[in-house]
Amino acid sequence: MSRTAVSAVTADALVTSVLTVQTTGAGFVDLTAEVARFAKEAAASEGAVVLFVRHTSASLTIQENADPTVLDDLMTALDRLAPQDSGWRHDTEGPDDMPAHVRTMLTATSMHVPVLKGELALGTWQAIYLIEHRARPHRREIVLQFMGRVG
Repeated sequence: MSRTAVSAVTADALVTSVLTVQTTGAGFVDLTAEVARFAKEAAASEGAVVLFVRHTSASLTIQENADPTVLDDLMTALDRLAPQDSGWRHDTEGPDDMPAHVRTMLTATSMHVPVLKGELALGTWQAIYLIEHRARPHRREIVLQFMGRVG
């Protein structure tokens, strides 16, 4: 085992933006480039980008970006965990409404990504995704905040 030396940073900034994404229906939307662009515009040096999706039927995840079948398999897993036809009572916005809420509960509505030396500290095969859990297209908002040192 090994680790780098400890690095202390005094946070001197809180930078905020709201990202609006138009989805095409159920599936994954890669946000990585837009989050990296936000960090660059914020002049992020050391700290963290926090993402928060402002919806109860969409979520966020960090997953593999090399093989698209991973995303297909993850959608299959979510379909099995929260199928459309499970006799849900809540269907105010349609039969995919309650399964979407369950899928959001199983995933995440917020996350943080470290920023080191001005770059998102993602692994080689990692990408940041919005997961749309509803069948039809939706307009989704993700609050982005950078906290840390700028410059």
